[in-house]
Amino acid sequence: MADLPPPTPGAPAAPMRFGVFMAPFHPLPSNPTLALQQDLQVATHLDALGFDELWVGEHHSGGLETIASPEVFLAVAAERTTRIRLGTGVSSLPYHHPFILLDRMVLLDHLTRGRVMFGCGPGQLPFDAHVLGINPDDQRRMMEESLDVIMALQRSTEPVTVKTDWFTIQDAVLQLRPYSHPHIEMAVAGSFSPAGPKLAGKHGIGLLSISATSPEGFERLASHWEVATTEADRHGQTVSRRDWRLLGPMFLADTEAEARAALRFGYEQISDYLTHVMPVPRPPDMSLDERIDAANASGAVVIGTADRAVEQIRRLVEQSGGFGTFLCNGGYWADTEATMRSYQIFAEQVMPHFNGQLAAPTRSYEWTMGDDKDWDGQARRAVAKAMQDYAKENPDYVAKAPATPSAPTGL
Repeated sequence: MADLPPPTPGAPAAPMRFGVFMAPFHPLPSNPTLALQQDLQVATHLDALGFDELWVGEHHSGGLETIASPEVFLAVAAERTTRIRLGTGVSSLPYHHPFILLDRMVLLDHLTRGRVMFGCGPGQLPFDAHVLGINPDDQRRMMEESLDVIMALQRSTEPVTVKTDWFTIQDAVLQLRPYSHPHIEMAVAGSFSPAGPKLAGKHGIGLLSISATSPEGFERLASHWEVATTEADRHGQTVSRRDWRLLGPMFLADTEAEARAALRFGYEQISDYLTHVMPVPRPPDMSLDERIDAANASGAVVIGTADRAVEQIRRLVEQSGGFGTFLCNGGYWADTEATMRSYQIFAEQVMPHFNGQLAAPTRSYEWTMGDDKDWDGQARRAVAKAMQDYAKENPDYVAKAPATPSAPTGL
């Protein structure tokens, strides 16, 4: 038996995964009913392109992010897709009684046969908190209290009793255990504060770095992972970089000029909205091209071609020390057709650089095209021999060696 070659030293343990984090952002004016159908079309498109994950947000005001119940949306998307994993990105824990929210997620876990992921956070929109009468200063504390209960209910069959100033749970046990083992895949969102990494470490679950490419978030990537590992050690848990997801806004086209033109659809309105509601500086008045130049220069956004996206992901890997999944920020800066084309370019030209699919065919091609090979000569000699052999058996057949063409011919 021939000796087999040893494993390649330093080979990656697993390929990077890819997904889309879809709030979504729909510029106004638009038909909200049709917008929801477009979101479902995007879900099936991503599934067909081989994306690994789709995360859908929860929002209740503001007018641009109109999915109020991600679990309802994902239930519909699950019936129209086959393999892509579906996550709440994210469920705002202070807005819900933890037992009721988890009970719905367990149901979805069964309906999707384990394709569901439970992303959670404190609720990022201050006007949602205002409508619900929640003090934004309390949201991270409330998220922790809720997540403690959600994890206890999944990890134990013993009754859980907890009383806080905003919910009570008495002798609670799930009547339906999660389909996924040992529990639904969990991930907690983090932007700038250490609250998200702290809870990821405390419970040994995944981390969603929502602002990974913003200048401030980018600088804090390494420290956030340090917080997660420190808290995991403190609570007897473990965290894995494989379960760390980094989010970055991207829009791709075949040329940068096409990308810039497509963004006239909604980029300015969406960016104005985000700088109005997020804790980031508001930019000065600029033209669309000036905004795009500034966004690309800051590293916060990728607008252009696939090579810029590849460089951005490499930059994130170096800064973070490694992570498991990159998520494109799914906003409708462009119309639906251009948005879906952007995802197609990402799947075709960006993903293979990081998920292990590109190295083998590239290596095979380069080996085939090497100057030390004489494949065309071998082919000509084989054809000539076959003709000569046939002529030996059939004296009336005149064997001629195949001519060497002076220029490539069609196949």
